[in-house]
Amino acid sequence: MSDRPVGVGIIGCGFISGAYLKAAPNFPILRVKSCADLSLEAAQAKAAEFGLVAQSIEQLLADPEIEIVLNLTTPQAHVPVGLQAIAAGKHVHAEKPLAVSVAEGRTLLDAAKARGVRVGSAPDTFLGAGQQTARALIDAGRIGRPVAGTAFMMVPGHERWHPNPDFYYAKGGGPLFDMGPYYLTTLVNMLGPVARVTGTVSAAYTERRIASGPRAGQAVPVGTPTHITGTLAFASGAVVTMVMSFDIPAHRHAPIEIYGETASLSVPDPNTFGGEVLVSVDRTEWKAEATGHAYGDGNYRIIGVADLAHAIRENRPHRANAELAFHVLEVMEAVERSGHEGRTIEIESRCERPEPMPVEPAFGRAAA
Repeated sequence: MSDRPVGVGIIGCGFISGAYLKAAPNFPILRVKSCADLSLEAAQAKAAEFGLVAQSIEQLLADPEIEIVLNLTTPQAHVPVGLQAIAAGKHVHAEKPLAVSVAEGRTLLDAAKARGVRVGSAPDTFLGAGQQTARALIDAGRIGRPVAGTAFMMVPGHERWHPNPDFYYAKGGGPLFDMGPYYLTTLVNMLGPVARVTGTVSAAYTERRIASGPRAGQAVPVGTPTHITGTLAFASGAVVTMVMSFDIPAHRHAPIEIYGETASLSVPDPNTFGGEVLVSVDRTEWKAEATGHAYGDGNYRIIGVADLAHAIRENRPHRANAELAFHVLEVMEAVERSGHEGRTIEIESRCERPEPMPVEPAFGRAAA
């Protein structure tokens, strides 16, 4: 096994890039060298903050020291930028979702296969202690055979806090494509692939008004469903009810619960790396389980890239891989299409559950 660092270049210097760059020092395999953005000023500001080199996109893609391009652009740019990186012979790890459509995602995967490079995608939160502990309990038979589950992500709209929320309400946005990848990736990691789905979609408002920043008061048109319910039938036989919404002021549902033949499991927020894992064998008492895995005590939002880098050096599959992300993308598209067409849709793709994470820290320090 080689621990020789892997050069990483970031394209897209928006809000989320800071989380990746703050987590990067925890993983010695990664050498984040440079960043680029359509806005040179944004790239220069990020480079100055984190000690990087600001480059143009063309310069970054031509840099032979860059092996992985971390694509942190908006969803509509994930595939166009990814295709540029692949053409340059780079491995790619993108923010979620993998693409804004199955057809576009397939183009990306086909190009990577032809070029002989790897594709990874967020989310990587399922590699953290909370989700890994929950999966380990299922795999150990602690709740018996999983038969059902629920997944709820219901919030008011992002325009309440985000100064430029437009892309959340465009195609490829909305609660399903924005937050659905966290929930669906966690569910697939625990239960395996989805076989068929049924969905219902709606939008409470035709426009949203920005509440903060220089554009406060400006209206943003809504071009995507903002309340989606789905029934997910997994190949394993489990059936999960899912609700993703930007239309709900408040609720009291747990993020994810899995119901087995002998017990129920409460899974922490899949948008975090840690959280409390609870098991109940009756209708009243929930007991906390020891979170035995690493990477639950901070925001490790680059661990999927670190796993990809180690996988490249070790010639093994990486966990936050293209097949998993593509399957999640197909499920999301199918749920939305089912809502529009009023029918159950079969899911064509299948993916393997990623290998579990080691209990001990595998890629570096265990504190962010």
